[in-house]
Amino acid sequence: MNTNSALIVPAQAPAATNAAPLTFHEGLKPLIAIPNVLLWIIWITAILLLGLVAWLLWRRWRKKAAAIAAIPPIPAHVRARQALEAALALLGDPKAFSIAVSGAAREYLEKRFDFHAPERTTEEFLHELQGTNLLTAEQKLSLGEFLENCDLIKFAKYEPTEIELRALHSAALKLVNETEPRWAPPEIQSSAHAAASTSP
Repeated sequence: MNTNSALIVPAQAPAATNAAPLTFHEGLKPLIAIPNVLLWIIWITAILLLGLVAWLLWRRWRKKAAAIAAIPPIPAHVRARQALEAALALLGDPKAFSIAVSGAAREYLEKRFDFHAPERTTEEFLHELQGTNLLTAEQKLSLGEFLENCDLIKFAKYEPTEIELRALHSAALKLVNETEPRWAPPEIQSSAHAAASTSP
């Protein structure tokens, strides 16, 4: 007798275990590191010191910049007189003296009248000079003779006397005195006239 009977296997109960069930805590926050108080104090002190040093350097730079800005530039005629005065120490060397005197005159004219004197030859400079009315005809003639005499000493190896050298110096100084700006402060003008009167 065939009877089909299903084999029923009863479900087995879960095996007993001693492990604790897994639980998840969604609200768990990460651990907060407790700062080292001493380290924070060192960092803050270092930052404050760097800020103090930077402030002191800035303050020193500002004072120096203000002092430089407060000093007015030396006028061209004053610089020329100083250069001509220094040239007198070179009377024993005619070539060096003529270079110093003519250089002082050329630099003065460049600054005073915006000429390109130092970069040009005497001929080029005199040619440019003829086209301007910034100097009188007498001053142009005197300047031309002055520069030509300086060139004779510098390039032609002419040996001048001390009297001739002092005459060159006087011609350059006269040009500066006659063409200096008239708005110069009184103390500068008085010193200029005093220097001119004591010059041989």
